[in-house]
Amino acid sequence: MTTVAPRHPLATDAAIQQSRGELLHLVEERMLGFLANEQARWQDVNARAAQPVAALTTFLANGGKRLRPTFCLSGYLAAGGHPANSVAVDAAAALELLQTFILIHDDIADNSSLRRGAPTVHEVFVSEHREQGWQGESRRFGEGVAVLAGDLAFVYADQLAERLPAPARTVWNEMRAELVIGQHLDMAIAAEGVVDPGLSRWVAVQKSGRYTIHRPLVLGATLAGRPDMAAAFEGYGLALGEAFQLRDDLIDAFGSTEDAGKPTGLDFAEHKMTLLLALAAERDPRVAALLDNEEGEPWDAELLRTALEESGVRAAVERTIANLVDKACASLTGSGLDKAWRHEFARLATQVAYRSH
Repeated sequence: MTTVAPRHPLATDAAIQQSRGELLHLVEERMLGFLANEQARWQDVNARAAQPVAALTTFLANGGKRLRPTFCLSGYLAAGGHPANSVAVDAAAALELLQTFILIHDDIADNSSLRRGAPTVHEVFVSEHREQGWQGESRRFGEGVAVLAGDLAFVYADQLAERLPAPARTVWNEMRAELVIGQHLDMAIAAEGVVDPGLSRWVAVQKSGRYTIHRPLVLGATLAGRPDMAAAFEGYGLALGEAFQLRDDLIDAFGSTEDAGKPTGLDFAEHKMTLLLALAAERDPRVAALLDNEEGEPWDAELLRTALEESGVRAAVERTIANLVDKACASLTGSGLDKAWRHEFARLATQVAYRSH
C-alpha cells in the first residue's frame, strides 16, 4: 500500500533546511543546557562528581556530524510533524547522547587515542592520572572513568527520551538493543577471525544502517504520527547505512588521521573483520591468507593495503556504494513524499556516502 506523507506548505529545499536547522539548533541548546544543569548539580556534591558530566560536555562541544538527530528530524518533518515539538527535539538530543555513549566505549575497545581531532575521553583521564601521580594504574583509571562517562551518557539519553509515546519508545528500545548486539558481534568475529561477508554485512546493518539512518527516520516519523512510513524509510536507511559503513571501512583502510579526525588503520590493528575485508578475502586468496592468522600476530597493514588495491576490491566497493545510494533514493519512489523532500533525502544520501558537505 502506498503511503502518503502530508504536504507541508513550505516544502521547498530552502524551507526544509531552514526548518530542520532551527530544530537542530534547539537540539544543541537542549543537550548543553541539560548537561550544564547536571554539572552544577553534581558540583555541589563534590568537584570530582561533576567530572564525567564535564567530559560529556567537552565531547559534544568538539563537534560531530549529528547524523542521527538530522535523520530523526528529517523523518519527523517529512512525515508532517509540527516544527515546534519539544518531544521531537528531546528525541534527537537523546540520539546524540546515545551516540556519545557508544563512541566513548568504542574508543576504549579500539584503543583509539583521538576522536574528532582531540584526545579521547579515556586518554584525557589517563593523562591526568599520570600527571598527578595518583595511586594505581593510569590506564585502568582512565578507561574506568571513561566507561562510567559513557554509561552516564546512556542514562541521560534515556532521560531525554522519557516523554516518547509508546510506539516511539518501541523503536527506541529496539534500536538500542540492535546497537549493543551489533557492537558485540563486531568484537566477537574480530577475536575469532571469522571471514563471513554475510555476517559482516549483518553487523554493518545493525551498527550502522539501522542505528544511524533507518531507526532515527522511523522514530521521527512515528513521533509525527506516521508509523506507516516505516517501510519506505527502512529501504532507504538500510541501503544508505551499508554505504555509510563501507565508506567508514575505506577511510580507515586508506584515509589519513588528519582527514578522519581519529587514527586510521584501527580496523587492521584490532583485527576487525569489516565488510570491506570480508569481501576482499572472498574475492582474493592473497587477502584471505594475510587475514588467516591463528597465532594472533598483528596484521601487516601495508601488505593488506597493497593487496586490497591490487585485488580491485577498493574500486568494487566504490561501485557498490554508488549502487547503494541509487537503491536508497529509489526506495522513496512511491512513498508519497514531497518532491522537495525526495530531493533532500537524495542530497543527504550523497553527503553520507561520500562525506561531502
